[in-house]
This record gives sequence, C-alpha cells and structure tokens, in this order.
Amino acid sequence: MTTSVERARPTDAAGASFTARERWVLLVASAWLVIGLQLDAYAHATTPELETFWTPWHGVLYSGIAASGFTLLWIMRSRLPGIPTYSSLLALPNALRLPLAGMAFLLVGGGVDTLWHNIWGIERDMEIFVSPSHEFIILGMALVAMGPTLMLAAGPGDRLGVGGGFLVGISTLFAVLPVHIYSLHASSIGFRHLGSGQEPVPVFSPDAQLIHGYIFSTILLLLPFIVIGRRWPLPLGLPSILVAIIAVLMHLMFDSRDDWWPALTLAAVSFAIEAVWRLVTPLLKIPSNGRWVLFGLATPPAAWGTVLLVGKIQEGSTGFNIHMTTGLLTLTALTGAATVLVARSVQHLPR
Repeated sequence: MTTSVERARPTDAAGASFTARERWVLLVASAWLVIGLQLDAYAHATTPELETFWTPWHGVLYSGIAASGFTLLWIMRSRLPGIPTYSSLLALPNALRLPLAGMAFLLVGGGVDTLWHNIWGIERDMEIFVSPSHEFIILGMALVAMGPTLMLAAGPGDRLGVGGGFLVGISTLFAVLPVHIYSLHASSIGFRHLGSGQEPVPVFSPDAQLIHGYIFSTILLLLPFIVIGRRWPLPLGLPSILVAIIAVLMHLMFDSRDDWWPALTLAAVSFAIEAVWRLVTPLLKIPSNGRWVLFGLATPPAAWGTVLLVGKIQEGSTGFNIHMTTGLLTLTALTGAATVLVARSVQHLPR
C-alpha cells in the first residue's frame, strides 16, 4: 500500500454535498439488500429442494430492494425539481447516478425474476449463475452498495477518519460480495481450493476451472482497495479485513460442512502480507505506481502459494504437479500486476 493520494478530484465534487446521515442510511439499506442475497444463497446451497419463490430469504432480499429505492428517493428529494426530467436526472452528481442505475437494474431484474420463476421454475446449479434476471440483480446490488463510498469520495477530504474508514470498508464489502457469490463457478474461495491430482490434466476439466477461479479471484480481491487507494491512503487493516471477511463468508455460505483451513489460511495470510508490506513500503525508493505494481505482482502468489502449501500439509498434496503449480502462481502474479496497471490508469471523465 501507499500513503500518497492522487490529487485529481472527482469531477462532480463541487456540485455534490452529501450528509453523513444520507451516507449511513444508504449503507444500512444496501446492507439489508445484500444480506438478503447471502441468506438466499445459503438457503439454496443447503436446501437443494427449495422450489418456491415465496421464501423468507426472498422477503429479506426484495424488502431490501424497496428500502434501497426509498432511501435513494429520499436522498434525491432536494436535488431534483418537483417533476424529475431526463435532463435533471443526468445533472445529478455521479455519486447518485450510479446507485440510481443500480436501482433500475434491480427493479428490472426483480420483476423479470418473479415472472421467470413462475414460468420456467427455479434455477439450479450452474443455471443460477447465468440467469439473465440474476445478472441484473447482482449488477444492481453492486452499484447501489458502492453508493456510500462514492458519496464520501465526492467530498474534499484527503484522508479517511475512523468513521469514514468504517463506511468505505462496509460499503466496499457489500459491493463486492454479491459479485463473489455470483462468480462461485469461477472462484478459488468458494468450495474448491486444490487440484484433483489427475494426470495428465485435461484442458476442459475441474482443474482448468479452478485455475480460472484463482485468476478471477485475484482480480476481484485486489481491485476494490486499488481503486480506494487512488482516492485516499488506505486505512490500516482495511485490505486484509476485506479479504478475510469475504473468505470466511464464502466458506460459511457454501462450504461450512468441510474443513475451514482454506478460508482461515487466506484470512491469516492477508493480515501477514499487509503487515509485511506496510513495513517494507517506506524502504522502497520507487514511485507510487511502481510500488503498487510490485504489490500486485508479489502478493497474489504469496497468498495463493500459502493456501496451496497449507493444503499440501493438510491433505498430503496440492492436487497439482510442478507445471500446474508454478504456472498457476505465475499467472496470478501477472494478473495482479495487470489489475493494478489497468485500475490505476483509468482517468476521471469530464462532466
């Protein structure tokens, strides 16, 4: 991590002024929404015969959509004329336009989901992760949940206080968690962590899917705090806490009956990596971007290598031969560096 802050302000900072109350109320509403998804995901993972739309978990989810919608209307109340128009909606601050777009996706996805289940039934297994209505709902959740962070980022502060750090951390968690849940079919933190041990490894196989999972999880775990780091110095512990909570929650929802060592290993190594990096960073006499690229290059293979090492100790084998193991760690290193380069190169758009 780095202690420098990019000086470019969000382009709508001058026109956006959000109160702490507005930010925290939206945070509570978006948490309600995403917790509904977590409960529903857990119910489907543990109760395969679930064949009705009318469940308590859907009740939490859809009431969360309603709570988020009414909260956004409340926040917009003093920022729009009596009768909203297309032009007045476009004139809203960027920090509001993205959550509003998310709410539109939620409303469309929720409406279609109800009809979809009534006409074609409840999706199962892989169907869950490619259902069009579910795609709209997940995208909407992510956009709504990132709203509190966007609202805070629209302000002038160069540093996050304790309250701001909590708000950004919780908002980021609830923005990325739906994506982790929905990408379970291409994840290394769901229920698969080690290879099958098959020799040779077929091109199309669970082992190949797991390799893709390690790559995608690397991007998804790194991206949030790389983006946050463009706006503020990262609060102590924020990156490792985000990784640890996601790892534990994914295991709890989808793999709680099996050993906890994969989730706990990733959680522990995330704290160790952050501690080492914060000690090493002041000694690196290279520009901020260079430190970030080095971070993206070094930390993924360190984290996943530790998971594989613990897996070998626990299970007797990583399930991969030397070609697969070294290739996997190299791929995650290159993926981490590329993620940093892309995320830190995106420029602010003018209004």
